[in-house]
Amino acid sequence: MEVEVKLRLPDSGSHQKLSSLLSPFHTKTLIQENVFFDGSNSELSSNLAVLRLRFSNLTNNSTNNPHSVLSLKAKPVISDGISRVEEVEEPLDSTLARACIAEPWRLLSVDSSSIIRRVKEEFGVAGLVCLGGFRNVRAVYEWQGLKLEIDETGYDFGTCYEVECESADPERVKLLIERFLEENGIGFSYSEMSKFAIFRSGKLPS
Repeated sequence: MEVEVKLRLPDSGSHQKLSSLLSPFHTKTLIQENVFFDGSNSELSSNLAVLRLRFSNLTNNSTNNPHSVLSLKAKPVISDGISRVEEVEEPLDSTLARACIAEPWRLLSVDSSSIIRRVKEEFGVAGLVCLGGFRNVRAVYEWQGLKLEIDETGYDFGTCYEVECESADPERVKLLIERFLEENGIGFSYSEMSKFAIFRSGKLPS
């Protein structure tokens, strides 16, 4: 179970101000490309699950050889700025991962993957379709003993800004982040939808 605090920032100005305040604690920035898949008959989405390929590259990585990870997320619940979702992840060869976007059937042929076995056996998926995806720029900070992730997520229909922090004690962490934002005059609201849900809705949250 992945448990995260998720706070939405209202605009690019708030994002820039927070990034500036946290700059002494910056550790890395990742360029992430997220691509999603469902069963040919919506077997995953109808069971509140989604299959994702994520390609991540450090902004200072000159090799242009992104790290790729396959993940299965299921049964998401988000309430009062705290997200809980079942998640399993596995590394996947980036060349194979790229091929799977154009030819999703290749993903079901990865017999060594426990995620793919679960997709076929538990959800009854016999064919996959690529749903598309979105790009995310994630700046990572080590702050107050926490790993803060500040996201700038670009969809075809606009951009969202969000603060995320994974924690086993989300209520305490949420209060700590809220206090910091309030003390520095940065507006925020509780995230009510996952990035994937926003992507599927085709519009930014109001």
